[in-house]
Amino acid sequence: MFLTLTLLRKGIPGKQWIGKYRRPRQITWQMKRNTLKQLEREAETEYWISRPYMTQEQEHGHAAERRAQNWLKMKEASFANFPEHKRITDHLSHLRITKNWSS
Repeated sequence: MFLTLTLLRKGIPGKQWIGKYRRPRQITWQMKRNTLKQLEREAETEYWISRPYMTQEQEHGHAAERRAQNWLKMKEASFANFPEHKRITDHLSHLRITKNWSS
């Protein structure tokens, strides 16, 4: 049935570049070259990924000190903008609390 439809019809129905019965795109030498470049790049990346820089023992806890220092810096920076503590005496200093009733 598909063969008969293609033989009887002249051309592709609808838009020629989209849809179910679209025209296949020509593969150029640039496309082949780009695909080869990409595959070579992936192969090189896999090569470097397969060889670790550090062993498991070296990797365990190697950045703990740096991370602790960074955490302290962030903590100090957040407390730098925090206002100072206010005591109850600061809030009640406008009252005359030292005055006696008898006088």
